[in-house]
Amino acid sequence: MQPDGIGKLHWFKSSHSGGSSSECVEMATLEGSCGVAVRDSKNPNGGVLTFTVEAWTAFLGDVQGGRLH
Repeated sequence: MQPDGIGKLHWFKSSHSGGSSSECVEMATLEGSCGVAVRDSKNPNGGVLTFTVEAWTAFLGDVQGGRLH
């Protein structure tokens, strides 16, 4: 079951998602820009991960910096 309000979010796919659409992640900005929600586009009614702005920014920095393997 998804948290309240998650189904009402405007979901979009990353511009870096694969063209085959079999490996896509979707994200949405949480109300009040307090964070982001992330889900598997193949299973939109499945689990949703939520992150604070600070945690998401740190994650993106680690990805862009090549620190995640």
